[in-house]
Amino acid sequence: MIKRQLTHYLESIKVMASGMPLQRLIIILSLVIGTLSGLSAVLLKNMVFSFSEFLKNSLDIHSVNLIYFAFPLLGLSLTYVFVRYILKEKKLQGITRILHAISTKKSKLKKADTLSPVLGATLTVGAGGSVGLESPIVLSGSAIGSNLGQFFNLNYKTTTLLVGCGAAGATAGIFSAPVTAVLFALEILMIDLTTWSIIPLLISAVAGTAISWLLLRSGAAFDFTIMDPLVISDLPYFVLLGIFAGFISVYFARGTKKIEYWMELSSLIDWYYDSKKKKFTVRRTRNKKWASVRRLLIGGVILGTLIFIFPPLYGEGYDALNMILTDRSHELANSSLFYNSSHDNIAYLILFLSLVMIVKVIAMAVTTGSGGVGGIFAPSLFMGGLSGYILAFLFNLFPFCNVSSKNFVMAGMAGVLSGVLHAPLTAVFLIIETTGGHGLFLPISLSSAFGFVISKYLEPHTIYTDRLAKRGELITHNKDQAVLVLLQTNDLIEKDFTVLRIDQTLGDLVSRFPDSKRNIYPIVDENEIFKGIIQLDDIRHLVFRSEFYDTIKIKDLVQPCESIPTYSRMEQVMDMFETSGKWNLPITNNDKYIGFFSRSRVFSAYRNKLKGFYE
Repeated sequence: MIKRQLTHYLESIKVMASGMPLQRLIIILSLVIGTLSGLSAVLLKNMVFSFSEFLKNSLDIHSVNLIYFAFPLLGLSLTYVFVRYILKEKKLQGITRILHAISTKKSKLKKADTLSPVLGATLTVGAGGSVGLESPIVLSGSAIGSNLGQFFNLNYKTTTLLVGCGAAGATAGIFSAPVTAVLFALEILMIDLTTWSIIPLLISAVAGTAISWLLLRSGAAFDFTIMDPLVISDLPYFVLLGIFAGFISVYFARGTKKIEYWMELSSLIDWYYDSKKKKFTVRRTRNKKWASVRRLLIGGVILGTLIFIFPPLYGEGYDALNMILTDRSHELANSSLFYNSSHDNIAYLILFLSLVMIVKVIAMAVTTGSGGVGGIFAPSLFMGGLSGYILAFLFNLFPFCNVSSKNFVMAGMAGVLSGVLHAPLTAVFLIIETTGGHGLFLPISLSSAFGFVISKYLEPHTIYTDRLAKRGELITHNKDQAVLVLLQTNDLIEKDFTVLRIDQTLGDLVSRFPDSKRNIYPIVDENEIFKGIIQLDDIRHLVFRSEFYDTIKIKDLVQPCESIPTYSRMEQVMDMFETSGKWNLPITNNDKYIGFFSRSRVFSAYRNKLKGFYE
């Protein structure tokens, strides 16, 4: 009865919305999405904080705790069971899933994506997984926007905007930074920068921020509003910091991809002893379920060991950043093997923090590679803060230099985040909004800019976009490339060509003239394998020579022609049109003829799709 009433109520809302102007509906939905996304962010932060505090309060900070070894494995195991057996998925991705949905699935995300990332991240991060909460909560917010768009039967462009609204609301709810949230949607999700798109994004961001402040009072990840005064003469040092942050970003990206690849490889091969060859060798995994469990165990043991040795790797790392920014950096060695040596010795502390920064990438990649749910946002900020603190210490070893370690921490966070995400504006305004560092706009911008330039030059794609870009499934701000990604090759295949077999004769070809609509004839063999084409212009001089109808074979007339495999990306198809200069190109599947691409039809579809970007 209740379900029936709810269904009736929702249908009434849909009918009411159908008669509403689209712009007004988008404004209302952006407010609703921002509010729901903000609530999701608050829910996730509270769940993770409560779970994590419950575990950590049982530890003695002045001693070495073996329990640090057990918690991450427990969290990863619970996450694995939740994702594999409840959600029935191999892996729960975050922002990469959103970008893939925008590029290839008309911005459609599953209903389960509204809540599953929250639960998965709670189990992973709450138990010490060395990843961030931002990616899961952005997925949750984006799924809210996507499903509302689907509910009201909105078109692809509008649904994509609502996906961006969900991401903006969720980001604002996590950081209480509305401007950052809007820039995040524009830079990371590639939402079009137009006056009309900014309005709903702003509404969602403000709504998410308001919910966060209303329920948490202080929603920002960093509770720090005091900075040292800016010294203009120190700006060159911030340039060096930005360059250093750029190389840290490259290490972050490449290290993450390699470690995740090794983790995936561990589930694809088995080591066994070959008694004939009397040595250990490898073979393809036969039991895939056991392989996934083995990867989980390997990841849990590695992560637990790293956190046992370096406790600051536990969880997101924001507590560690707050300690550094509030002159409590010596507390970072609490509960570690380095406690006694680094508590009163700054040199040992810097060595300890340098090692933490290096292995943070390993801890994060192992967490996600073994099946954990989390993102790279918080680890980027963590490594950036440590890199700034360490570089400030090294600069201050010189008698002529006296830079602020607090300012360097904030600028380092912006530099590494900008380099990792390729989002310099998001990085700048995140640090400024969350730390109150408005007076440090110049050094933070310098660090962010140089971090981005170095990283972009050495790593053209981010961790989020690398695989999508290689598959040609990435929407970008480059409108030409974005349109090519959106064009569906299957929709452009033309099949009204008259097909002839290679063992037929000229007479057979002439007899098909009355039924043929094209001047090109695809030629196949008895197995439908494509052999080439015959163009009418090339045989026009033979058409009225009836004495040749039985003597000239199709195989004598066929011209070789390069074909396009069905799995080709639209960008590759366009390149072939440009290089070949032809107006029609054949399409094959495993060398079997399928149809033709027509240059005129492809360009017509391209023009219509491009027009949709600017409507």
